[in-house]
Amino acid sequence: MIKQFYENKINRLYLFLGGFFVTNALIAEFIGVKIFSLEQTLGFEPFNWEIFGVDGLGFNLTAGVVLWPVVFIMTDVINEYFGSKGVKLLSYMTVGLILYAFMMVYAAIGLAPNSWWQSESGILTGGPGLADMDLAFKKIFGQGLWIIFGSLIAFVIGQIVDVATFHRIKSVTGEGRVWLRATGSTLVSQFIDSFVVLIIAFYIGSDWDLVRVLAIGLVNYLYKFIIAIILTPAIYGAHRLIDQYLGYEVANQLKKEAQTI
Repeated sequence: MIKQFYENKINRLYLFLGGFFVTNALIAEFIGVKIFSLEQTLGFEPFNWEIFGVDGLGFNLTAGVVLWPVVFIMTDVINEYFGSKGVKLLSYMTVGLILYAFMMVYAAIGLAPNSWWQSESGILTGGPGLADMDLAFKKIFGQGLWIIFGSLIAFVIGQIVDVATFHRIKSVTGEGRVWLRATGSTLVSQFIDSFVVLIIAFYIGSDWDLVRVLAIGLVNYLYKFIIAIILTPAIYGAHRLIDQYLGYEVANQLKKEAQTI
């Protein structure tokens, strides 16, 4: 029975897609503490936009946005072959694992630092030591509870909206126009995700002005919109690989069944 489970291509596909999905979401949460300049990363001068009366805006983004579009594309791929139940199972499991990961991180933050580690941290990192390695550890891994809460709520809402939008578009267009249901559902869910996380984390949690939150959210969504369009060909590539792996007959049958669950 166990051997049959692991030898079944459909089971192995779901395990692989699920593992990749959860891993990307976890990494996105932890690297999201870093704010980077997209313009400077690409070698351009930073933009200085004014939106809703808020100036100095540009593509200053959390590093997590590099991976979140991948997560939502993975959502659409899993949705295509395993249906809404397959996506929701992974989404709820991901939220639970992220909460568990942060609990372990906060437990690690509470551990008393070793004095050698504090003063000789350069040996471990291969570079110059830090004045306070433990403080750096806390700053990097100890994200605020409102940020964690906001990102998880936004993730769950985004996933539910993505799944519903995906199946709604597919029910209208049929099996064709993969780009429309995949990219369209991603654009809708990313729009909601972009604003929910900021409203919870910074408007409710940090007393930012709502106008500033909305302006930053709009810039973040513009980036996600562009990336979602750019990554559209990757969806077709993923479909082609999966169809070849499963065999076109099995893959088509899986897609039909996924539409009903």
